Amino acid sequence: MALSGVEIFKLLPKTNCKKCGHPTCLAFAMKLAQRQASLDACPDVSEEAKKVLGEASAPPIRPVSFGVGSMSVKMGEETVLFRHEKKFVNPCAVAVEVKDTMEDGEIQEIADGVMHSEIDRVGQKLRIDAILINNASNDSARFEKAVKAVMAEAPDVALILATHNPSAAEAAVKLVADKKPILYGADDSNAEAMASIAKTHKVPLGVSAKGLDALSALTEKMKALGVEDLVIDSGARSAREILEANTLVRRAAIRKNFKSLGYPVITFAQRDDHMLEALVATLGIAKYSSIVVVSSIEKWKNVALFTLRQNIYTDPQVPMQVEQKIYKIGEPAADSPFMITTNFSLTYFIVSGEVENSKVPCRLAVMDSEGLSVLTAWAAGKFTASKIAQFIQESGIENEIKKKELIIPGYVAILSGAIEDKLPGWKVTVGPREANGIPAFLKSR
Repeated sequence: MALSGVEIFKLLPKTNCKKCGHPTCLAFAMKLAQRQASLDACPDVSEEAKKVLGEASAPPIRPVSFGVGSMSVKMGEETVLFRHEKKFVNPCAVAVEVKDTMEDGEIQEIADGVMHSEIDRVGQKLRIDAILINNASNDSARFEKAVKAVMAEAPDVALILATHNPSAAEAAVKLVADKKPILYGADDSNAEAMASIAKTHKVPLGVSAKGLDALSALTEKMKALGVEDLVIDSGARSAREILEANTLVRRAAIRKNFKSLGYPVITFAQRDDHMLEALVATLGIAKYSSIVVVSSIEKWKNVALFTLRQNIYTDPQVPMQVEQKIYKIGEPAADSPFMITTNFSLTYFIVSGEVENSKVPCRLAVMDSEGLSVLTAWAAGKFTASKIAQFIQESGIENEIKKKELIIPGYVAILSGAIEDKLPGWKVTVGPREANGIPAFLKSR
């Protein structure tokens, strides 16, 4: 049972030291009870209290990681049903399936596609996260061969080894145990054998059952066998089943603290129709899957899935921002145009993209406005003549340019006179209101 805020408070130091970032120990206790804070934030909590509070303050969905190094994947640790309550923590991983019945060339082509799937979107690197190797042949030797083929082409990619055959599982896991793959395929028929393999090699275990009652019974069985890191599959395959099962799992874990279903969810979206597959995959991303498995990774599909995932897993209360500094676009000379905008990521990437399209080398000053767009920042008093002037003076740009001319966004034309007053010797030019007017504006100069 989860502890109440008052029960948690009784176990805290009660010093109100504020080291945890909250004004009082009671306020911190209330956040712990709501699973909106971590016990690690309190540096003075006793070891005895840690033991008691550890389970109570743990996230309702167990954190599980697979893969190693820069391409490792962390899942779970979620504490809310809806992202406006508190941001979702660990983005859903997208995995592509490789079958051991495929020809070597096809396997290599898919693995190479994963390695080159990374795109840059508003400053974030997005990519296919994992490869699921399916023992479709049920043959240990072919399974091992497929694993080796994938590792030869994509040695650092996180792996999911999917088989219901304990012999094939043992052989494959031995090959890549140091990569910490997920071993998927445990069910009632092979629970003991698969649990033993997962424990021996210290890898997470994927369990599957038909229906949530059977699934919760299986996770309890695995815990009794000593396996803690689990990924769960309810057997849902149609869009309706996925939506229903994933929602019930999340509600049970978050609202009821039902530990038997408090694990990352894997969703299988593979379809012969790639458009339908993309739609099912988006459902999984939007509704609580920690891993979505697809059969192919066309670029159009990647962009759609990556964009949706990025939007859902961005904190809605904290705008995306880029670093405050002066960016060089192209190879600007001392007399190249000098523009300014805010540090809202979308604003920066749209503006910089249009400057690139103009083929006119330019300097773009990006000013910290706490991630707000131009008009919003101006209305909030964060993009004002005084602050712009201070930023320009402190940037040292005067030592790099010959012509002291600053081009400001057309939406804040009202600031031009005040900026000139604050920046003696500078000329302020009003640029386009919309970013798509930038190329013509720059070329006309």
